[in-house]
Amino acid sequence: MGDEVILLNFWLSLYGMRVWIALEEKGIKYENRQENISNKSQLLLQMNPVHKKIPVLFHNSRHICDSLIAVEYIDEVWNDQSPLLPSDPYQRSQARFWSNYVDTKIYEIAVRFWNTKGQEKEAAREEFLECMKLLEEQLVDEPYFGGKNFGFVDVALVSLFSYFYTFTSIYGNLINEERFPKIIAWANRCIQKECVFKCFPEELKVKEHVSQKRKDSNSE
Repeated sequence: MGDEVILLNFWLSLYGMRVWIALEEKGIKYENRQENISNKSQLLLQMNPVHKKIPVLFHNSRHICDSLIAVEYIDEVWNDQSPLLPSDPYQRSQARFWSNYVDTKIYEIAVRFWNTKGQEKEAAREEFLECMKLLEEQLVDEPYFGGKNFGFVDVALVSLFSYFYTFTSIYGNLINEERFPKIIAWANRCIQKECVFKCFPEELKVKEHVSQKRKDSNSE
């Protein structure tokens, strides 16, 4: 009898996509169970009583909260295929550092950019571009943040690009090839991977969702 693996997820969650991508990259059999964010299930509330958020990963009788912790758990349990974290302790520490940077800096600024207006939005925009410049420098001449192989930092960051074309059409050419050639090449390379492409939402659905959110925000 095989492992039971269930992911409590939401189709447009940047965080849920990370865990989903890791499961796909590892070739793990799983159930991707969609949550209604406006009406969360009792199972979600019970299994993540602290934050009450997705994703939650179930593995047999265990449950793991927080997207990066879940990705690292997947990498450790199914360590015989497609490793995401380096085997070298120093390189592994660097991967964790930059993944945390993505979580605590990049995503936080992106949310602030989305939710604010005027000068505050412009300040968030400039800060976001500075962060992307720093990440651009980290790629050096490697195809991935994990070097020659798709890895932990790539999983942490790539889901942000599921919004890329939608945000570009709405807010102008925020990230372009002229400004960030390595980031754009990296993103295109990642999106061509089956484990990423399969987990990214349809662009039309993203645009419709974002447009509705903007209408709701403007009507408040």
